Amino acid sequence: MTPFERRTRDCQDRLDADEALALFPSPNLYYLGGFHESPGERHFFLFVTPDDAAFLAPALYAEQLRDETWVDDVRTWRDGDDPVEHVRDVAADLDLGSSVLLDETMWARFSMDLRTALPDAEFGLATDVLSALRVRKDDAERDAIRRASEAADAAMRDVRALGADAVGSTETDLARYVADRLEHHGGTGTSFETIVASGPNAALPHHQHGEREIRPGEPVVFDFGTRVDRYPSDQTRTVVFEGEPPEAYIDAHEAVADAQQAAVDAVEPGVSCEAVDAAAREVVADAGFGEEFVHRTGHGVGLDVHEEPYIVGGNERELREGMVFSVEPGVYRAGEWGVRIEDLVAVTADGCERLNHTTRDWRP
Repeated sequence: MTPFERRTRDCQDRLDADEALALFPSPNLYYLGGFHESPGERHFFLFVTPDDAAFLAPALYAEQLRDETWVDDVRTWRDGDDPVEHVRDVAADLDLGSSVLLDETMWARFSMDLRTALPDAEFGLATDVLSALRVRKDDAERDAIRRASEAADAAMRDVRALGADAVGSTETDLARYVADRLEHHGGTGTSFETIVASGPNAALPHHQHGEREIRPGEPVVFDFGTRVDRYPSDQTRTVVFEGEPPEAYIDAHEAVADAQQAAVDAVEPGVSCEAVDAAAREVVADAGFGEEFVHRTGHGVGLDVHEEPYIVGGNERELREGMVFSVEPGVYRAGEWGVRIEDLVAVTADGCERLNHTTRDWRP
C-alpha cells in the first residue's frame, strides 16, 4: 500500500456514511491521490467516499493518472462534453451521499458546478476531516521536510560567508543568491517568495525584497525555504554583515533568541499551542519589547508552508507526536530595524527535534 492509499484509507475511516470529499488540484488532492497538478480551467476532481475513490478528469490526463496514482477508478470527459453531466454520473455511481465536503481552495466556478450537479446535497469543508490527518506528519513527510531544512541551512551558511562582501548588494541580489544556493544544495525552487529585508524594511515582517542596498550596521532579515519531494522548509535568521548595529537591536536580538529557546523548550506532546506561544511572548515582554512582537509564534508546515497547528494565543489544541511547525518570535521597530529567528521543529515522543541547526547569532 502506498502512503497515499494508506492516507486515503485513514480518511475513509473518518467519514460518516453519508459524507464524501470532493477535492480539486491542491495539496489535499496530492496528499490522498499522489497526483500533483496546478488548478486550471478544466473540471478535475478526486471524489472520496467511505468505500470508494475516483478521479473525474479531462481525458488528456487519463494516461498520467493511471500511471502515477494508486486510484484505479479514473473517469474522464472530453473537451466539448458537459462536465456537470459527468459529475452527476459519478455522483450516482459512487452514491456520494447527502454531505459533500469541498476542498477549501476550490475555485468558485467548480464549487458552483458541484452544487448544480448535486442540488440536494449539503456542503462543508474537507478540512473538517483532513486537518486531523495532515497535521501529524508520517516518517516520509518528516524526512522530506528535514532534507529541505538541511538545504536551507546550507544556503544560510553560504549567505553568512559573504560577510562584508554583501554590503552594497541589493536585497534582490541576495534573494537571487539564496535561490541559487538552495538549488545547489538539493532543493527544488523556493517554497515561498524569499524575504530579504534590510534596515527599516526589516521592521516589515512580510517585506519581500527590493532594490535597497545593504549598508554597514544594518540588520538584514533572511526568511526563505525550498522544497524536497514537494515538502517545504522555512527558516529565518537576522544578520549584520559589517559594522555595529544599534544597541537596542542587540538587546532585541538577544530577547528574541532567548524567547525562541524558551518556546522550543516548552514543546512536547500534550502541551497546548497557546502555551508555546506564551513561553516566547513572556520572554520578549520581560525584555521590554512586548508591544513590538506583533505576530503569532509559529505555524504548521507540511504540503502548505502555512497550515495547522498554529502556535498562537487562544489555540488550545494539544501538540501530538509528528506535528511539524515553526518557532519564530520577532521584534519590529517601525522605521528602524527588525529581528526574527525561526526554526522548524518536529514533535517527538518526549519533546521535539529542531530541524534547523545554523547559528542564530547576528554576526556573520
